[in-house]
Amino acid sequence: MRVENGDWIAADRKGLTICDATSAAFAQNPDFAKLDVVTFSRQKALGGEAAHGVLILSPRAVERLESFKPDRPLPKIFRLTKGGKLLEEVFEAATINTPSMICIEDAIDAMEWGKSLGGLKAMQARADANFKVLADWVAATPWVDFLAKNPANRSNTSVCFSIVDPAVTALDADKQAAFAKAIVARLDKAGVAYDIGAYKDAPSGLRIWAGSTVEASDLAALVPWLDFAFAEEKAALSVAA
Repeated sequence: MRVENGDWIAADRKGLTICDATSAAFAQNPDFAKLDVVTFSRQKALGGEAAHGVLILSPRAVERLESFKPDRPLPKIFRLTKGGKLLEEVFEAATINTPSMICIEDAIDAMEWGKSLGGLKAMQARADANFKVLADWVAATPWVDFLAKNPANRSNTSVCFSIVDPAVTALDADKQAAFAKAIVARLDKAGVAYDIGAYKDAPSGLRIWAGSTVEASDLAALVPWLDFAFAEEKAALSVAA
């Protein structure tokens, strides 16, 4: 899911707007004037090693940091101020502990890759093109639909689907979940796709990554396999019935 726009965020807001942009970074176009704290991790946005995050603060967020007095001790790793002032060195390559230089080179390599494609706009266009492959498939495929009913709220990166075939929706919730998991397991075993199940706490279904690091041709190669796996599992369902 994604929000349609930032128009609903007041320009004169008193609070801070916090945005977890891990999947959106470099694939969508956040309205940074409406965002005060933005976080993302580059393994989804650019590819590369996980566990390394980026934090972007607005002047309003900095003012909040410098004026707020915590009512409890904060671990050093969470401290962004000292003596009532922003620790600007945190944003200028200073580190608490020595990071792996390999991970730094990995980040540089990922950014150079993005630049070689044409930069931000090109990466956003890649995600949109990837989403279109999946959207065209959904439009032509009766057994599947987007989890997000409003097109404006559909993410172009972490694309979530519901299985809407009547033979499947007639099952109880546990059996619907088992059906979706069987499709995921079949394609995993075949070496076709990995980790395409729905989020743990989401309705049962499928979730396919379509961010800028994916090739549209790979998604085009995937969708016939999805149809194949569905047909196989539905046939097995009929036999069991």
